[in-house]
Amino acid sequence: MTAHDPDPFPRPPSEDALDQRLAALWRVESPRVIARLMRQVGDLDTAEELAQDVFVAAIERWRAEGVPDNPGAWLTTTARYLAIDRIRRRDTGRGKYQLVAASQPQTLEHSIDEIVDGDLADDLLGLIFMACHPILSPDARSALTLKLVCGLGTDDVARAFLAPAPTIAQRIVRAKRTLAAAKVRFELPPESERHARLDAVREVVYLVFNEGYSATSGDQWFRGDLCAEALRLGRMLAALTPLDTETLGLLALIELQASRLRARTGPDGEPVLLLDQDRRRWDRLLIRRGLAHLDRIEQLGGTVGPYALQAAIAACHARATTPEETDWERITALYDGLAAINPSPVVELNRGVAAAQAFGPRVGLDIVLPLFDVPSMTGYHLIDAVAGDLWCRSGEHGRAREHFLRAASMTGNEVERRTMQRRAAECAARHRVENGGAGSSSQ
Repeated sequence: MTAHDPDPFPRPPSEDALDQRLAALWRVESPRVIARLMRQVGDLDTAEELAQDVFVAAIERWRAEGVPDNPGAWLTTTARYLAIDRIRRRDTGRGKYQLVAASQPQTLEHSIDEIVDGDLADDLLGLIFMACHPILSPDARSALTLKLVCGLGTDDVARAFLAPAPTIAQRIVRAKRTLAAAKVRFELPPESERHARLDAVREVVYLVFNEGYSATSGDQWFRGDLCAEALRLGRMLAALTPLDTETLGLLALIELQASRLRARTGPDGEPVLLLDQDRRRWDRLLIRRGLAHLDRIEQLGGTVGPYALQAAIAACHARATTPEETDWERITALYDGLAAINPSPVVELNRGVAAAQAFGPRVGLDIVLPLFDVPSMTGYHLIDAVAGDLWCRSGEHGRAREHFLRAASMTGNEVERRTMQRRAAECAARHRVENGGAGSSSQ
């Protein structure tokens, strides 16, 4: 055999290489395996336990024989056999059956002959709907979704939300107990409920992305790992509901915003705001994908909802090769439309920013300042950050400094705090220069 001949006896991968590949496979395949098992056994804890057994079997077999050509099919087939074996043992030893049946009696009253493969897309969608059930709190939905649908371990979920692992573990356990106590069945909700339930699913995906894009705590300006998981969730959801224009709008929005991630920090990790970013560092592939989803929404002729409108706003930025080319009047008009169909103080705050860019900072202040009287905005640091910026651009540096200091005191993100403190110091210096070096009560 020459050096160029293929090895007739390929060796199994090294233990380290196999562990890395198994970890990657777990992230991708575990949601599919758990979803299939849920259809068969009907109980979430049992499905997760069996999924773990499947991957233990994979480790043992693949270390000896190598990874098969189609590992996903191997895992799914093995999962099916393990589920059938579990149900057989359930039918002969009723102890285990009684424990599981207490939470899902209707689902588990199936014989082996009635078990069918079903449609994997429906299984995955059912798993997502279960993890994002409205009966759960938003925090519980996010944690359970990252664990079940993204294949993250409890420690990974805890790191994602900068929370102690025991806290996340308890949150996930409570979420499962809540679903079991409410007898939430593993199934797609009926058409009459699906649209409203899909809203909750999209909300969780965007919540995960927003926490990644603008981290509310910690010492990082953004969390790329969470953004990546939200992208994966959004793409999975869009693949499962390809004709839903709002889901396509959500995916377009996430891809267009994620395209800027590399440009959002400078060499030393300091934040770089949108208008100061080097647009050559924006991810053009993500931009093309996001714009293609917007084109698809137009082709489908669907009603434009909140996510699609926000994606259209992000597209205005993506299409501008320089900040000066940004169509701020169109962005303001899109925010007007968003405020009409999805009114909220946060939408108004963003509308104020856009209006300030299109028509001047005083116009923006007319929109932003009344928001300080809205109770839900109390303690929201970004309203002070925006007001500080608009007062600064209006030449009112003393007022701007006060707002920046308040924003710094309220944010839980260390990078953002330093940025607000730096801007407050800059405003203080400009205020002293403008007042001939005299002190001021605003300082």
